[in-house]
Amino acid sequence: MELEQSCIFCKIVRQEVPAKRIAETENVLAFFDINPAAPTHILLIPKLHIASGNDLNLAHGPLLAEMILLATDLAKQQQIDGTGFRLVLNTGPAAGQSVDHIHLHLLGGREMGWPPG
Repeated sequence: MELEQSCIFCKIVRQEVPAKRIAETENVLAFFDINPAAPTHILLIPKLHIASGNDLNLAHGPLLAEMILLATDLAKQQQIDGTGFRLVLNTGPAAGQSVDHIHLHLLGGREMGWPPG
């Protein structure tokens, strides 16, 4: 598992920076966002450092599927699966990516507008 020394999410994986963890698998860590944009706002990150969606390839398919399935399980645990939830993966600064480590946002617990942004 490759991690970047200066990446805040890699530091969370290494437990050098605290986070309110909610779930973890061998490959994925989920924790509550410190600046929530919805009543339920959980970040799911791969334990492998991948800077952005632009760095993904077909070999990452199982990892992405694991992230989405864990997000779906967490939506059920948070009881937002029945009313609906949003999964967001931003790529690049203009799209809102503020940390150079891919992360999936699980948002729910309120009405979501469209279009987002």
